[in-house]
Amino acid sequence: MDNVNLDKAMEIFALLIVGEEIGSESHTELYEEYRNNSEVYDILMSVLKKSNLKLYEFGNCLYVTAGEGNRIFGFTNDELKRTIGLRLNKELYLAYFIMYNVILLFYQDSGSFSHIDYVRSEDVISQTDSSMQKALKAVHEKALNASEENSFEILAALWEDMPLVPSNDDMTSLKAARGSKTGFVKLVFNFLVSQDLFFESQGRYYIKQRFKALAENYYEENRGRLYAIVTGGDLNASY
Repeated sequence: MDNVNLDKAMEIFALLIVGEEIGSESHTELYEEYRNNSEVYDILMSVLKKSNLKLYEFGNCLYVTAGEGNRIFGFTNDELKRTIGLRLNKELYLAYFIMYNVILLFYQDSGSFSHIDYVRSEDVISQTDSSMQKALKAVHEKALNASEENSFEILAALWEDMPLVPSNDDMTSLKAARGSKTGFVKLVFNFLVSQDLFFESQGRYYIKQRFKALAENYYEENRGRLYAIVTGGDLNASY
């Protein structure tokens, strides 16, 4: 193993795990090493695999995200509850469900990324309402397992019990809180902004390249059964 190539691979790794972008316009030399030097590529991929990290390349830029169960670079459920500002597990699962619906807002039925650049809280609420209704319909009409039925019924009860805070053009005046749908969605977006996936301006949440990279790859890898349930699709279809 060439020590120079090892150093370059570890330099790429060190930058990626602290959220630095490596691509055609940032850290260009390292990006070219990743693209054109097979030993640098192999070393980097080996280190990422052993660290339980996934590498995504999108728009000539590299991003990493924690693999499932990663206790070092990811969040435990309790850590994520504290970070978002939640108390109960069912609130965390609702936050997950809302994040999934944020992803769906940016995808067309074909699975391709849509042209929209931003969403508002009311868009997410409407999308979540629609997905929740389709999930409950699946509970009553389709062959969901007992765990799925119970989970969606709990989430639906929590969501429906929240009042809807009237939205307006100045969304920055609305408080992020657990007591309303608008406030809950804002809590979720505060977390997504903190993870460098969105930025907010006057109640509009604009997507960043990191979100596109992670969301598009997640969508392609994990669309499956949840996608079918919340879109009213065929539960037996292969995605």
